[in-house]
Amino acid sequence: MPVEVVAFDGDDTLWHSETHFTVTHERFCELLAGHADPAELSERMLATERRNLEIFGYGVKGYTLSMIETAIEVSGGSVTAADIQVLLEAGKEMLRHPTELLDDVRLVVEQVSLSHRVVLVTKGDLFHQEAKLAASGLGELFDRIEIVSEKDERTYKRVVDDLGVAPDRFLMVGNSLRSDVLPVVAIGGRAVHVPYVVDWAHEVVDEADLPAEGWWRLDSLAGLADLLARLG
Repeated sequence: MPVEVVAFDGDDTLWHSETHFTVTHERFCELLAGHADPAELSERMLATERRNLEIFGYGVKGYTLSMIETAIEVSGGSVTAADIQVLLEAGKEMLRHPTELLDDVRLVVEQVSLSHRVVLVTKGDLFHQEAKLAASGLGELFDRIEIVSEKDERTYKRVVDDLGVAPDRFLMVGNSLRSDVLPVVAIGGRAVHVPYVVDWAHEVVDEADLPAEGWWRLDSLAGLADLLARLG
């Protein structure tokens, strides 16, 4: 069936995000180098983030609180107030960082909008996601904007129902296999995976667990229009 609605992810699909986390994580490891090596710090930090997701949700604010919690744990409570202040400032810098679009994003969204309904489905902190969308200049291109706390089957079913579209006419475009591909295909929709230069470990899935059909991988968004044409 031809695609009727094309949904785009925000972070690391339309604008850069994870690279900012990577830079901040490197600073975090440098700050706590006297307490643990980078590999252990990364493992402890990821465990803290996963544990806190159901409390803080996704985004920079939860990430910053998880950095502070991890710093307290790995230092045995000896981390200084000055070090905690450094981590707080690092989080604020991420929140203030300008929104930087990936290559050809506006052109692609405009092109797709000529033949399809286009929506934004992105997860994270509501305030920060709204700020990034406003700064991106892309807001007026979308027929609908969904900022969600989680991207799972339940969320996508609600979005599809609200849009009044059959699942097999809904196509999700994003950089995360876990969030943008697996749950969409599971409800009968279709998906396009556009890898980003770096993935958050929480979003990584085993390729062997991926469905055999119902999704495609593109090197960049530039190939999306051609794929949609092939689909009908």
